[in-house]
Amino acid sequence: MDPASHVEPEVADEPTRLGRREERSPRDMIMSLAVLLVPIALLLILYRTLLSGDAPVTIDPSAAIQEAQQAGAFPVIAPQGLGDDWHPSSANFRRQSDGATLRIGYADPDKDPIQLVESSVPAASLLPGELGGDAKALGNFRTDDGVWTVYDARPGEKALVLASPKRTIVIVGKTDMTNLQALATALG
Repeated sequence: MDPASHVEPEVADEPTRLGRREERSPRDMIMSLAVLLVPIALLLILYRTLLSGDAPVTIDPSAAIQEAQQAGAFPVIAPQGLGDDWHPSSANFRRQSDGATLRIGYADPDKDPIQLVESSVPAASLLPGELGGDAKALGNFRTDDGVWTVYDARPGEKALVLASPKRTIVIVGKTDMTNLQALATALG
């Protein structure tokens, strides 16, 4: 290698500093953020107001209810007279080797999830799966259909259970007891 062709790069003694007018001021940073945040805020407002973005998803559970009624595995009852602030969000019917189960999920007036389970599966095997293994009976609640047992179910959940020889009905959710009791009363 030819020593004359090798050139050492110049090393700067001091880092390059921007002049006072070239620095970013706090005002510039706020303006940059505003350019990003204003459209995001407008889209969020549009989504919530015009597109009902906070409204729960509502489905028609009648197909699953009709399938359960046609199967004849147990007497099926559907809630009647729930207000417009109750939203069915899921529904399915499933046959198993030890019985059949109808599940209907709701969003209650407080937008909390509640599940209605009607099943011909024996209560001894159904309840641990629906309420958790540590469920404890707390008391009773009476409706026209009978006496429901109140349970402290999985963490944060309460449940109502109405057991009879042909079917067990479970209402379980992370909500207050008044909403669980309203759904139980609507089954009568």
